[in-house]
Amino acid sequence: MDRQKIIKLIKSEVIPAVGCTEPIAVSLCVAKATETLGKIPEKIQVHLSPNILKNAMGVGIPGTGMIGLPIAIALGALIGKSEYQLEVLKDSTPQAVEAGKKYIAENRIAIDVKDTQEMLYIEVHCTAGNDKATAVISGSHTNFTYVQINDKVLIDKRSNTNTTEQSHEIPLTMRQVYDFAMETPLDEIRFILETARVNKDAARHSFQNTCGHALGKIIAEAKSEPQSVFGDTTFSKILSYTSAACDARMAGAMVPVISNSGSGNQGISATIPVLVYAEDKQKTEAELIRALTLSHLTVIYIKQSLGRLSALCGCVVAATGSSCGITYLMGGSYEQITYAVKNMVANLTGMICDGAKPSCSLKVASGVSTAVMSAVLAMKNQCVTSLEGIVDNDVDKCIHNLTLIGSKGMQETDKLILDIMTSK
Repeated sequence: MDRQKIIKLIKSEVIPAVGCTEPIAVSLCVAKATETLGKIPEKIQVHLSPNILKNAMGVGIPGTGMIGLPIAIALGALIGKSEYQLEVLKDSTPQAVEAGKKYIAENRIAIDVKDTQEMLYIEVHCTAGNDKATAVISGSHTNFTYVQINDKVLIDKRSNTNTTEQSHEIPLTMRQVYDFAMETPLDEIRFILETARVNKDAARHSFQNTCGHALGKIIAEAKSEPQSVFGDTTFSKILSYTSAACDARMAGAMVPVISNSGSGNQGISATIPVLVYAEDKQKTEAELIRALTLSHLTVIYIKQSLGRLSALCGCVVAATGSSCGITYLMGGSYEQITYAVKNMVANLTGMICDGAKPSCSLKVASGVSTAVMSAVLAMKNQCVTSLEGIVDNDVDKCIHNLTLIGSKGMQETDKLILDIMTSK
C-alpha cells in the first residue's frame, strides 16, 4: 500500500481543535455563512442532525464560561473565521462573549432538528435585510457541501454527501496498520509527536485549574491522601493525565487538543495513555513514535466503518488504539496486539454516547483503564476467544462486529438517548 497515502490520511484525521468538535463545527458553519453574507446576520437559523445536537447540548464553549449551542452560534457570527477550521473561535475575547450574550438575548437565533438520515449534518441560514446566505457541512466536521448567497450557488457537492465521509478513506486491515507503524521511516511519521505535546499541555492546564468535574486533578492529588486507592503508579498517571485533558476540553478551556477522526476525546485517549506509559518506562523516542502511530491509525481504521458519530462512545474506539500502543511498548508481538483488541471489544462494546459533556472524563477513564488491563492480559497471552460473545478469531471481523453494533444495532438506542436528553 502507498505509504504516502496513509500518511496523508493520518494528517487529515489527526488535527488540532479548540473545544468540543460538534458545537465548534456548528460555529464554523455559521462563520462561513456570515462571511458569505458579508455582514453580521440579523437572524440565524440552524438545522442539525440529531447526533450533532446530542453532542452540542451540554458541553462548554471555549473562552466563554457558557454551555451549549447559542453562544457558539453567536460567536461564529461575530468573530468566527472559517479559515481557522476547528479553531474557528480562537480569536474570542471577553468583549466578544458579552456581545454574544447580547446577540442571544435579542432572540436572533433559532435551532431545530433536521429530518435527515445523515449522522453529521449542519445547515445554517443567515439573513440581513433582503440578503440570505446558506452554508451546509455534512459527512465530516469541516466539509462544506453547499454554500449559497441569495440566488447564487457557490458550492454544491450535495450529490456526493453519501460518500463524503469516505472520501479520504483507505481500505485497511489490522495487519496493515501494524506494518505501517513498525516499518515506516521515522522521519516520515515524526509529526505524530505533536499530538503528545499538545494533549499533555491540555492535561497540565486542567491540573493548574479546576475544569469540569476535575476528575484528573482529583486522581492526581489523591495519591498523597492516606485513604487513596490509586498510589503513585503508571496506571494512576495514565488515568489522571487522560481524564484531566478531557476535563479541560469538555469544560470549554481555551486550549487546543489534537483530535482523531473528528473527536478531541478520541485524540486524547489515543495519545496520552501511550505517552505516559512511554515516559514512565523510559522508552525511546523511536518507540514512542511507532506506538503513537499504531494507536492513532488503529482509531482511524475502526472509525472508518463505525462512522463519525454513533450511539457507541468514541472512548471505546480510542482506548482500543492506546491499548495497542501500550502492548507494543510492553514488547508485545502483532499477535499479542490483536489479543488486546479482542479484549477491548469483549469489555467495552455497548458503552453509550449520551452527548459531549463534562462527565465524558469518567468514560475516558473507564476506557483507558480497560486499555491497560487489556494490554496486561495480552502480554500474558490471555485473550477473549471466539466462543465468547461478539469476539471473532479474525481480528478484523472482531472490529467489524464492534462497528456493526455501533453503527446499525444501536440506532434505536441513539434515538431514545436524544429523546431522554431533550425531554428533561
